[in-house]
This record gives sequence, C-alpha cells and structure tokens, in this order.
Amino acid sequence: MTEAPDQRSPLRLIADADGPQAFALRDYLTRSEVPFLPIMVPRGAAAAAGIDLTGRRLPLVVLPEGAVLEDPNPEQVAAALGWVKPPAQSTYDLIIYGAGPAGLSAAVYAASEGLSVAVVERDAVGGQAGFSSLIENYLGFPGGISGAELAERARRQALSFGAELIVMRYGIARTFRDHDVRARLADGSEIHARAALCATGVQWRRLGLDGEQGFRGAGIYYGAGTSEASACIGQHVYVVGGANSAGQAAMNLAAHAAHVTVVVRGPSLSSTMSAYLLDRLAAQSNVTILVHSRVVAVDGDEHLREITLDQAGRTTRVPATHLFVCIGGAPNTEWAATTDVQLDSRGFLLTGVDLSSDDLQKWPLDRSPYYLETSVPGIFAAGDVRANSVKRVASAVGEGAMAVTLIHRYLAEGAQR
Repeated sequence: MTEAPDQRSPLRLIADADGPQAFALRDYLTRSEVPFLPIMVPRGAAAAAGIDLTGRRLPLVVLPEGAVLEDPNPEQVAAALGWVKPPAQSTYDLIIYGAGPAGLSAAVYAASEGLSVAVVERDAVGGQAGFSSLIENYLGFPGGISGAELAERARRQALSFGAELIVMRYGIARTFRDHDVRARLADGSEIHARAALCATGVQWRRLGLDGEQGFRGAGIYYGAGTSEASACIGQHVYVVGGANSAGQAAMNLAAHAAHVTVVVRGPSLSSTMSAYLLDRLAAQSNVTILVHSRVVAVDGDEHLREITLDQAGRTTRVPATHLFVCIGGAPNTEWAATTDVQLDSRGFLLTGVDLSSDDLQKWPLDRSPYYLETSVPGIFAAGDVRANSVKRVASAVGEGAMAVTLIHRYLAEGAQR
C-alpha cells in the first residue's frame, strides 16, 4: 500500500517457529504489498537483528521507526501502520462491501462519477485475487501481474478519485431498506447509504479432513502460497486442485521447490485449466500431475509432516511439509441470513434474471430487478459472490463497472420520487 514503511528500512518480522501466527503476518504483509524482512531465529534466542528477545512473545513485528509489536495479529499491524481508521463521514451515496477486483472496480467508477463511496473490507485489499502469484491473461499486462500488485494499483486509483477505504473492518449488522442502507461496524461506528454493492467474494474451500485446521499456516496453505514460496527451496511440495489458481500456484512454487506435485481429482486438466497454463506445466521439468488422485489424510506434530494420497483407490503415505489447497471458493454470504437477500442452493447471491417469482415475493417496485440487482431494491452484487458469475478477474472488474451504471439508474429513481 502507498502508506507502506520506508523501503530503506523495511519492516522486520522475527519468528522462532513456522506456525499459524507467523504465517498470518507474512501472508497479510505480502498481499498488502508491504516490503518486509523475515528473520527466523532458534527457539530461546536472546536477540536478533539488534532486538532484545528476552521475555518477549514471538513473532515480533519491528516497525521502521523502531516500535516493536509482540505477537500481533494482522489488524494490529495494519493499525500500527496507520491504515485502520474510522469512517470519515456517516452518510454516503454507496457502500461497497469487499475490496476485491469487483469492489475496487466499482469504487473507481462510482467515485470518478461523483458518488461518495465507502468500501468496507475485513481483510487485505485484493480479495481472493490477492493470493494469485501471477495473472497472465488479464488485458493490458502481457508480462503478467501479481494479484497483490493489481489490487494495490486499483486501490490507489480508487483513492485518487475520492473513494474511502475502511479496511480491517467488518459489519456486524446491516439493514437494507429502500434507499436506506445501514451498516454497523465492529468498531461501533455506523454508516448509511442510499445503495449498496455486495462484492464480498469467496473464501478458499477446505479439504474437510481430520486435523486439517490444526495445520493451517503450519504446512497447509490455501491459495497460491505467494508468501511461502521462498520457504520451499529444496522441498517436494504438493498442490491440490485443477483450475487456474492451482496452475498458477504450481508454476510459482516450481521456481523455488525441488519438485511440485499437482493432485487432481479428475481425469485431466484440459476442461478446468487455461491452455497457456497447461502448456507451461507440461514444459516444467520439476512438476508432476497426478490425475484420479486425492489427499485423504494429513498428519504431523506442530507442523505438517505427511499426507496420504488416494490414487484410483490405492493409498500411499508420503512425506510432505507444504500442501497448497486451491479447490475453489465458498461464497462469503453469511451476512445474508438476517436480510431478505436471496441465495441459490450453494449460497451465492441471486440477481436479475436468476431470481424466481418466489425469490421476489417482497419485491416492491413496478419494474423487474436490474441485471446485477438482488431481491432487495438498491442492493447489488458483483464478482465471484454472485450466482452464475464467470470466475475470472476481468469478469469481476467488468461487473463492478456495470454495477455502477445500474446503481446510477436506481439512485435516479429515488430522486424522481
């Protein structure tokens, strides 16, 4: 982020174990485009990089000006960097939930067209796209661009037009009524708007294995593993999944690891992965593709040590300290349970023509919902969280822009009443 620490004196992350706490910090800093120096020390070390470790709880984050944070979470780091701020005002034209590609695109177009915009994001800017090590098929970047860099550029662009980003904050209650959207945030503040765009995206799906949660950030990682690639030097690592995210992860890891094995449930990758990635994987000498295969068990101590593979009914236990899971996403729509916004059977937001007459029992307007409008007037959805959307960065960006056009129409309706 542009408010990142002075690169002449980068932030330092000191840890004595490769566990969930250290991973959460590495992951957040990497996805936020913050330069940092990771320093791993032996357990019980008395000092590191000129910092006295006696009596301190690790991991430590040492800020450029010298302040030390003991065992912080990402929100505390963001606050120390000056990024966590209360809303600047109480009322906006538009509230956007989620700062992934769809939300950032909408923020750019809405703010550039004169709407007052607040973007509420509970995590790092970038959404699931921020996990991508390299997006090679996005228009205008022939050499590719990382998801984190693309998100950072979009963030700066949105801010330049006057959009407000409220990061590391989430809504604990929201009310959707005609031309009256109200959101109460976890810090106690409340903001209002005349319309809302839900671009809350998806979260990585889990394997659903016994013991899996205990190894999260300690051998099991979700997404492309951008922050962990350098720790895989000389290792044999495993990637689970058959879509583009898995292909990107495998290519990124192959530049560091001794060998990468991609575990695919189906008979091939041809129906789920872009041709350019298939060609890259086929040409990569240290990548192996296992088809008709699944990871069915994980084991270890404080860190992952072993996985069990099921290959067409035959199980094999193999050593593994790094397992990257890229098996698609589950929608972030838990918030919809207390609203009249309708979901499909998988939990994605229904909009426009996908809404049935049953879904629209409470629809109060004479017109039908707009293409990206949910079952509640003035509440729109864009990107991966929307039912039947195309799960691509470019599609999310396009939907974010389209949503702003439809939101203008909605707001004009209210002005005419």
